[in-house]
Amino acid sequence: MKTGIHPEYREVVFQDIATGDTFLTRSTAAVRAKDTIELDGKEYPLIRVEISSASHPFYTGKQTLVDTEGRVEKFRQKYGMGK
Repeated sequence: MKTGIHPEYREVVFQDIATGDTFLTRSTAAVRAKDTIELDGKEYPLIRVEISSASHPFYTGKQTLVDTEGRVEKFRQKYGMGK
């Protein structure tokens, strides 16, 4: 790898705005972090995100599925079309 062209890869904390949950991971996004947070006695860059696995309906099990079964039959009944 060439030196000086790659962004710094370091530990950063992502915080879900909706739930307040925090995730410590490594990322190159730490350079744009303006805030910091202290975890376990160490200070890390903090990046706030609007949605994560802690608040996304798919991962929380609160996702609602649209019932598509019988849509064709409802259309045919509504407009009097036979099969």
